[in-house]
Amino acid sequence: MHIRFDVPADPAYPGRVAAVLSSVGLRKYGYVGAVLTAVGAFGLAVSLGFGWGDQIAPLYIALVLGGLLAVLYAPLVRLRARRRSHRYAVEGGYDITDDNIMMRSGTESGGIAWDGVSRVTETPEFWIVYVGRMPATVIPHRLMSAGDAETLRTFLAARGLLRRR
Repeated sequence: MHIRFDVPADPAYPGRVAAVLSSVGLRKYGYVGAVLTAVGAFGLAVSLGFGWGDQIAPLYIALVLGGLLAVLYAPLVRLRARRRSHRYAVEGGYDITDDNIMMRSGTESGGIAWDGVSRVTETPEFWIVYVGRMPATVIPHRLMSAGDAETLRTFLAARGLLRRR
């Protein structure tokens, strides 16, 4: 297998990559925030129902506010990443073989050996490549030809790396 394709210098592309990579790490804040908000709202309702509102209501209000802030944290970080990444728009490309993924962006280049990849997940626009538990890079399957994308999907499935979302 040898797949080679270019990435144009699109100002929106680095923002989309930053949003996808940050969403992986920030997903837990949404879950924690939802739980905190639910516990706080339930506790507040129970405490007001039993007449304990003066003593314990501030704790539950703090839980609700903390939960809402945790829920809003991830979208704010993604928005900031998108706003700041437009200046990184340079031409680049990918050279994917049976042995590794070579990426270049402007004057920089780097690679990841397939032996170091633990899993790959699929989003509507990218394959997210994990090394260990951390997302290392993305492969933009929408920029590939349909035949190359199917070849790579078959390769990933044969190695047991591809997990669908």
